[in-house]
Amino acid sequence: MVNKLPPQITLKAARINAGLTAKEVGNKVHKHYQTILAYEKDSTDISMALAQELANIYSYPLDYIFLGKNIVLKQCDKAS
Repeated sequence: MVNKLPPQITLKAARINAGLTAKEVGNKVHKHYQTILAYEKDSTDISMALAQELANIYSYPLDYIFLGKNIVLKQCDKAS
């Protein structure tokens, strides 16, 4: 039996899949919800500690959460 790897998704997709709002996540990590939304657009400067905490909250492996600028991810998708 082959173990299926989870797809790589964005921070926003991971949050939405977990059924959480940016405000709820912000309260859990003691950050303003706008900070969470900003990291969802561009997570190039997110600390690894916060990224891991978000992955734990979202119950999604950090290795499969895209960290970077969403515009870069969209450009990569178009190239496929």
